Amino acid sequence: MGPISGEPKNVKFYNLSLADRLRLMAEQSGVAPDELAALAGQPGLNPDQADHMVENAIGTFALPVGIAQNFIINGRPVLVPMVIEEPSVIAGASYMARLAQPTGGFIAHSDPPEMIGQMQIIDLDDPPTARLKLLEQKNRLLAEAAQVDPVLAKLGGGPRDIQVRLIESSPIGPFLVLHLVDDVRDAMGANAVNTAVERLTPLVQQITGGRVLLRILTNLADRRLARVRVTIRLNNLANGDFSAEQVRDGVIAAWAFAAADPYRAATHNKGIMNGVDAVVIATGNDWRAVEAGAHAYAARSGRYTSLSTWGQDADGNLAGALEMPMAVGTVGGATQVHPAARAALKLMGVTSARQLAEIIVSVGLAQNLAALRALATEGIQRGHMGLHARQVAIAAGAVGEQIERVAAQMVAEKTVRSDRAEEILKEIKP
Repeated sequence: MGPISGEPKNVKFYNLSLADRLRLMAEQSGVAPDELAALAGQPGLNPDQADHMVENAIGTFALPVGIAQNFIINGRPVLVPMVIEEPSVIAGASYMARLAQPTGGFIAHSDPPEMIGQMQIIDLDDPPTARLKLLEQKNRLLAEAAQVDPVLAKLGGGPRDIQVRLIESSPIGPFLVLHLVDDVRDAMGANAVNTAVERLTPLVQQITGGRVLLRILTNLADRRLARVRVTIRLNNLANGDFSAEQVRDGVIAAWAFAAADPYRAATHNKGIMNGVDAVVIATGNDWRAVEAGAHAYAARSGRYTSLSTWGQDADGNLAGALEMPMAVGTVGGATQVHPAARAALKLMGVTSARQLAEIIVSVGLAQNLAALRALATEGIQRGHMGLHARQVAIAAGAVGEQIERVAAQMVAEKTVRSDRAEEILKEIKP
């Protein structure tokens, strides 16, 4: 895909009609308009498809889909679909991506797609000895696990390692935990890993003389990390009355707060996940699994802290990085069943799960910077309230041009409330 450009002269993307935005995206991405139409719910996920996805289905539930612009990731321009109901997220990420363009955008890489399946082994007479017996039989266990999915093996995936941990202190006494490390290629991997540990259960029980109780993957996918870094030139950081140096130092100080205090880190990381989850949902992936892995990873030292880091480089520029587990797939599950998820992957030109993970963490870091920059300067409410005001206006009954008029007046008055929206609406109605 070529550079992301082509908006009509002097017309911003957000000022175009929905139909014109879809048309422009089709031109920029080379994806057929009828394929992208699924992102606009045309036809999207229908009730019959939903009925096969979950039990007791009664219909579907829609959320807004927006496009984050200006992203250059590993040298490639990317249009990023985001599914989110919160105002200002897409605009914030897009603006930070534009600030990153002069330095080449976002540089990302990711680990091989290795997931971990856990087996809890209890009722052992001698747990330490049982652990050694399992390690002695590592090759036999790996060979058995490899029989589960020959197709995965042909694609270069399959079991990679066996690890055994002794849990010495627990409410039920000592027990063992066996980790099966499995390369799941372009899948998220839950089904493949869970099937593999089920297959190993009889053999593990035979080797140890114990009983396998739980056998399931872990969402702390710390062997499947995605990492991204970005540099923002100092001269691009000035914001209104705030100098470039003030913005840079404010972002770093705001990050230091999150790094040191778990109360702040929780909201700081939530800002990262605003960007991450929006892309995960757009591509039909399991956002709960990604959330669980992210927060567990943030607490891996025993104290919950920031997932990102921010500082300044030797030239005084702002430099940021993000590292987190990213267990997402491009095959299987809703990524293939949901028409909009397929369209989202095609729009981004994604060819592998690792590439998707790298896009997702780039958006997470961009959104993190957007929040930190706002907090360190005019405050988070200014931009957020401007967009939130539209929702309040609509809830008050505004339609058409009334929405912008009511929203603009509330923002000008710095009073974004439903009662004030109703009053303004009464004033402007003929």
